[in-house]
Amino acid sequence: MDRRRLVILGGGMVAGYAAQQMVEMELPQGELAIISADDHLPYERPPLSKGFLAGRDNEEGIRINTDEFYRTHQIEVRLGQVVSAVDPKGKRLILKSGGEFGFEKLLIATGARPRRLTVPGADLKPVLYLRSLDDSKAIREAARSVQRALVIGGGFIAMEVAAVLASQRIGVNMVFPEDHILERFFTPQMSAFFENYYQERGIRIFRKASVAALLGNDMVHEAVLDTGQRVPCGLVVAGIGVEPVTEVLAGSGIEVADGVVVNEYLETNQSHIYAAGDMANYPDLLFGKRRRVEHWDNAVSQGRHCGRLLMGERVRFMHVPYFFSDVFDLSYEYWGDASDADEVVHRGEVSSEGFSVWWLRQGRVVAAFAMNRPDEERNAAPKWIETRQPVSGQVLADPGRSIAAALL
Repeated sequence: MDRRRLVILGGGMVAGYAAQQMVEMELPQGELAIISADDHLPYERPPLSKGFLAGRDNEEGIRINTDEFYRTHQIEVRLGQVVSAVDPKGKRLILKSGGEFGFEKLLIATGARPRRLTVPGADLKPVLYLRSLDDSKAIREAARSVQRALVIGGGFIAMEVAAVLASQRIGVNMVFPEDHILERFFTPQMSAFFENYYQERGIRIFRKASVAALLGNDMVHEAVLDTGQRVPCGLVVAGIGVEPVTEVLAGSGIEVADGVVVNEYLETNQSHIYAAGDMANYPDLLFGKRRRVEHWDNAVSQGRHCGRLLMGERVRFMHVPYFFSDVFDLSYEYWGDASDADEVVHRGEVSSEGFSVWWLRQGRVVAAFAMNRPDEERNAAPKWIETRQPVSGQVLADPGRSIAAALL
């Protein structure tokens, strides 16, 4: 049985950044192995719905580390290796091919998979999803020969894909069941701004609607909505969420509940086994709740944190949730958790392309959004969330006053 002292199960962003962190901490050569079901070395995921999808980035350019990095540090990367079971007591992974791989410490980072459509016609072509590099390639290839596309969903992936396709002069329709785009994260004013921005660029939006069926003979040509409307389309991209990949842990004794349950050190309930990334259900020490985060920054931060843990450090994971997005010519950032806010402050003109939004609870910032705003606002947002400094919402709302003046 092959064995390494340190093993990462999963070849995504967590693996790439954990390996990078361990090398920075002088990882002894030959001690780390990455077992990945993917056919590609660990790569960045944000470009898959942005630069890579648009054709501006290439495959080599989005890799987290080069081929030479893994060779130089004698990190074994096994690609295309599906693991069928994890045996914590025996300290081994059981491969679908029939082999085994042993470990002393294990980091589980199997990520998440896209939720699939279950409507009639969901098996037509090209009905696609975006999660992997190959998914992005498939959408990019399909987009070359279509005039009309349907994007299902009103979240970040759907918004980014719709923007890329529309920029390629494809007629894009978006359909989602919520009242507004990104309803969970945006205020009604913010949603109205982005919906208007999209519509001005030719994207037609169907709110409070769902796809009831897809029609076509092998190839999709039309979508029927539950409202009765019919939407022509030669390409469908569904961005309707993801679910954590945890089947490999069945019978292992590792606790699973909406992902792998870990403590504040990202440890599972099994000794020397950690979990990180999209499938890790961890206690957020800043907000006092459990959460599972499916964004780039979380994978980077938890990957690096687990790299330090595997190298012997024992530090609690504490991090302000963060994500960013690029759509058309706009770039924005979002920090924190607005779900328990009792006050919302819009700073700047929301109908413009540069404003910020601040969510407060009991006079303290719990979340912030910034688009084309001064660095002082972008720097203050995560700092104020972490330190829980009291602020004045009235001062925040006045763009003519320095943001520092809002501190009480």
